[in-house]
Amino acid sequence: MEQVAMQKTTLAEIAPYITKDGSEIRELLHPGQHAVRQQSLAEAVVAIGARTELHRHHVTEEIYHVTRGQGLMTLGGQRFAIAAGDSIAIAPGTPHCLENTGAEALHILCCCAPAYAHEDTELL
Repeated sequence: MEQVAMQKTTLAEIAPYITKDGSEIRELLHPGQHAVRQQSLAEAVVAIGARTELHRHHVTEEIYHVTRGQGLMTLGGQRFAIAAGDSIAIAPGTPHCLENTGAEALHILCCCAPAYAHEDTELL
């Protein structure tokens, strides 16, 4: 029986970086660094008053889950309010972006399958 490596990460110990869309990301679990193989999990933070670049992923399906803050989500031809507790499904090829309209940073958990890759991100 094959043993699966268990890995635990801690948000505060992960260095952030800026993605192509302009959001600050911390990769919580990613195949390039952890035991996962088919997906990635990251926390994105959008500063007060900031907006990410409109973009799409040709291969990756994403799920966003808002953990703190509020904002506006552009998803294809729709634009709607989001807040803590909301989850959004983003199909491959769908243009999307986020705008923080709240009084605190907007925090979102991002699950990507396959895992996030800069090469799969097209700015629009």
